[in-house]
Amino acid sequence: MKIFKYIVIFLLLIAAAGTVTFFVLDKPLPEGEQGPRAEALADRMLEAINDSAWQATGVVSWNYQDIHDFVWDKDRSFVKVSWEQYDVFVNLSTKQGKAYAKSKLVKDSSATVEFVTKAYNFWANDSFWLNPISKIRDRGTKRSLINLDQPNKTGLLVTYQSGGVTPGDSYLYVVDEENYRPEAIKMWVSIIPIGGIEFSWEEYVKTETGAIISVYHDGPIGVKINGLKTYSDITAFEEGDIFEVLN
Repeated sequence: MKIFKYIVIFLLLIAAAGTVTFFVLDKPLPEGEQGPRAEALADRMLEAINDSAWQATGVVSWNYQDIHDFVWDKDRSFVKVSWEQYDVFVNLSTKQGKAYAKSKLVKDSSATVEFVTKAYNFWANDSFWLNPISKIRDRGTKRSLINLDQPNKTGLLVTYQSGGVTPGDSYLYVVDEENYRPEAIKMWVSIIPIGGIEFSWEEYVKTETGAIISVYHDGPIGVKINGLKTYSDITAFEEGDIFEVLN
């Protein structure tokens, strides 16, 4: 999870400058109100990003930070991850796949496992920044309404009680009450030692399938999504069914 690793390094450097600085930055996890008002806010957030269009989107392609390229077949839970001279195809359900180096199939089984594991980890980290708002009702989540004491702003705290890579992680969405799109996310996650680290959620774009997604996040480190495209299904993808290699 490369971006989180960089954040941890950044925060540890700050913490090394003084314990007082650490405690100033560290924020307690807020407590809020569960129930109908929190669920109503979740509904408005999902409507604001046209989540129904996102759910109907079959394939997504994008570049993360000019480092990794992805083609994600949401329908079949496949992903192609490309970096440097490598192209790795992963079945996300089984975490198995095939790896190519300079367009040649990697035949060594241990090397293939290493590449597939690395590609899966890239996808798990980088895809979080793509559209986490669509996951606020994932299985194992609870939602709480948070009073932010800011004009025209309200908060939805989403805690992953079970499932996922790190159960217990929480994300506070700072929501603009004028359009109900989150403008920032604050994180309480196990991999980051300081609670409440904030990233902006800005530069929303409407994709080809109608989904509305933020492609820039400013925080301790800027996160940029480039070349985002969405497709109804794999038949609409320009390169055809690139995942035939997984059959």
